Amino acid sequence: MGTIFNIQKFSINDGPGIRTTVFMKGCPLNCLWCHNPESKSRKTEIFFDARKCVGCRSCEVCPYGCHVFTDTEHIFNREKCIACGKCAAECYTDALELVGTEKSVEEIIAEVMKDEAFYENSGGGMTLSGGEPMFQFNFTYELLKRAKENGLHTCIETCGFAKWEQYEKIADLVDIFLFDYKETDPGKHKEFTGVTNELILENLKKLDEKGCKTVLRCPIIPGLNDTDEHFTGIAKTANSLRNVLEINVEPYHPLGKGKSEMLGKEYFSDDLSFADDNAVKEWIEKISSQTEITVKKA
Repeated sequence: MGTIFNIQKFSINDGPGIRTTVFMKGCPLNCLWCHNPESKSRKTEIFFDARKCVGCRSCEVCPYGCHVFTDTEHIFNREKCIACGKCAAECYTDALELVGTEKSVEEIIAEVMKDEAFYENSGGGMTLSGGEPMFQFNFTYELLKRAKENGLHTCIETCGFAKWEQYEKIADLVDIFLFDYKETDPGKHKEFTGVTNELILENLKKLDEKGCKTVLRCPIIPGLNDTDEHFTGIAKTANSLRNVLEINVEPYHPLGKGKSEMLGKEYFSDDLSFADDNAVKEWIEKISSQTEITVKKA
């Protein structure tokens, strides 16, 4: 069994063709800008969107008394919550939502295979994302193995921070690694994500030496890593490898802020908004000027 928080059908941004993307919970990194903060913990959690609450008090079904109402406010006591989901099941406005469910390999593959015809016609397949799929390695391995037994094209979106032995074990089961490249400077990488990038770059190099196809996925966050040094680092890293299919620039968006609030967590910035189109164009041009590999917006 594994813990997932979404299965997204008809995905067109997570690999070639029409795909089904399985989002898995748990991640070893703590990126400041994380747009899926509900994926960081392996545990099931509860979203609470106070804007949707109409004060019906149906959530008082909670056996632990996590929901308290005043004349003006609905207070959710997360310290008592064990994420049993009873409150979310009763909430008809979806102000409360259970995030994370346990699924078997068989259940997920059965859901993915419902769209087999679309994969065949478009060259698509199954993509594993998260979170970090390698965080639930045994589950990820079995999913990829079963997908291949069913003739599916497979991609995995990964931050690169896992044991090489694990990447080596799945290498022949993955058609394309969507490999994150978040920051060139090791010190800044640790500041932004909680870990340095030495292991990540080592794994990327070893995958390339094995002939594994990769797409470098580069989140660019204004004021953090939108630097000429980083753009040069992206190009140099790609140029040093033999099997990079393309470089994807992933412009910052603030959608993680709202999700963080619904989880009762702080977000790193209140000021940033969607990246400016002209800035994105400039980022792409700066990287493209230093490499012959295709660079495009993800």
